[in-house]
Amino acid sequence: MKKLLSIIIITFGYSAFAQKTLTEKQIYSAMDAQAEAFLKESKANSFSIGIVKDGKTYTRHYGEIDKGKGNKANNSTLFEIASVTKLFTGTLVAKAVLDGKISLDDDIRKYITGSYPNLQFNGTPVTIKDLVSLKSGFNKDLPDRSEVMKVRNDSTAFKVEKLEKAYTKEQFFKDLKSIKIEALPGTVYNYNNGTLQLTAHILENVYGKSYETLLKENIFIPLKLNHTKLHISQNETIANGYDGNGVLMPFLPYSLWGAQGYLKSSLTDLTTFLKFELDKNNPLVQESQRDLLNNKNYWNAYFWDEVTVNHNGRNARKHGGAFGTQNLFWVFPDYNIGISVITNQGGENTYGNLYNAVQNLIDDLKPFGQKLIGREIEKKCFENIDSGIAYYKELKKNKPDSYNFSDESELNNLGYKLMRSGAVESAIKLFKLYVSEFPNSGNPYDSLAEAYFNNKEYALSKQNYQKAMELNPDNSNAKEMLLKIENQTK
Repeated sequence: MKKLLSIIIITFGYSAFAQKTLTEKQIYSAMDAQAEAFLKESKANSFSIGIVKDGKTYTRHYGEIDKGKGNKANNSTLFEIASVTKLFTGTLVAKAVLDGKISLDDDIRKYITGSYPNLQFNGTPVTIKDLVSLKSGFNKDLPDRSEVMKVRNDSTAFKVEKLEKAYTKEQFFKDLKSIKIEALPGTVYNYNNGTLQLTAHILENVYGKSYETLLKENIFIPLKLNHTKLHISQNETIANGYDGNGVLMPFLPYSLWGAQGYLKSSLTDLTTFLKFELDKNNPLVQESQRDLLNNKNYWNAYFWDEVTVNHNGRNARKHGGAFGTQNLFWVFPDYNIGISVITNQGGENTYGNLYNAVQNLIDDLKPFGQKLIGREIEKKCFENIDSGIAYYKELKKNKPDSYNFSDESELNNLGYKLMRSGAVESAIKLFKLYVSEFPNSGNPYDSLAEAYFNNKEYALSKQNYQKAMELNPDNSNAKEMLLKIENQTK
């Protein structure tokens, strides 16, 4: 399985490496290296990196927005930041909590215009806490894109654009009455853009001001985010975005309140927002990032994708994906480092490449702590997989505290790099190591099964997909692949 969000918990190894101080030249060299690797791997046109380290800001832009036009992005270029918008919405909710305007345990219906007896599960209402932690239990999104998304190709974005453009607030509230809560609120993760739009409506009712005004008064103006906005002026332009096939994509349409992903911003403003999110003394920041559900080591806080404690200390991540632009916004408070990377590509593997770029950057920039084991053994694995695996075992035996051996994504990501390069046999060996290291997790078997499938070893592929299903019955990818294997072997 390609997209593995690791929630493996390990001790933060402060003593594994002596503290180091990087020069500005070393920081920019690390940025250049990751940009080169990202552009080569993704084949995207453009890549921008913004880093905040110990209060100082470093930015660089690579490639060009439109192929062949030489129009390199700069610090003022406006990009769609898509779901990173959710962090701004979450910050407003955190402010409302601190202002005493709402309580996290309040029934959301207390703040919604109209009557919605359906927004409960066996008498248990959906609360504000359930909304912001993405555990509302809503059975569908608003608008419902499920039919449009069944078949994905170059035209899908245009169909979604048409659907959302035509969707009105009147229809939203009508559809809200048909929502079913299919699980006890607060128990099942459910990424739902409609709940963000509902949150904006709640904020407007609480403060008696528009969502856009609340953004301006409480975030944009105080932080001097002069290039962050819902609506651009006539003399402004947004960077074009492309899908993985190089097809020019439409911009996200303005829909309802725009609270789910309509903001545009620049790298200058995103790095300023990184500084804000790194401020450990700001009550608003600490509220918006805190553990709301007593998970201790992994939580969503106020609309974050993930706040976790791992080999990079406590860190918080948010991904924004438009039709043709993606942004990964990540803060590492224990290191006083924040990283925002942007590309104007919306391909299948874009997120994974952004993820790897940030992981490698923090690995280069942090002054202490465990290093990435997958990165350490990568070169040897590409040269000779048996030597690479032997090196892994040697390091685990002799330097167990120096490298991160507890994060599943390390071996998973390296295995997929090998497979994408055409080294399927090597990938199979690497995934076998992955299975042996994490035998009680379903994802290693899923990844090994995919490698076997690509190598046309269907019996072994089936065996491992079945094991993946046994360990994780909700694995929809394994279900689909088992059907594909059955059809392949008829």
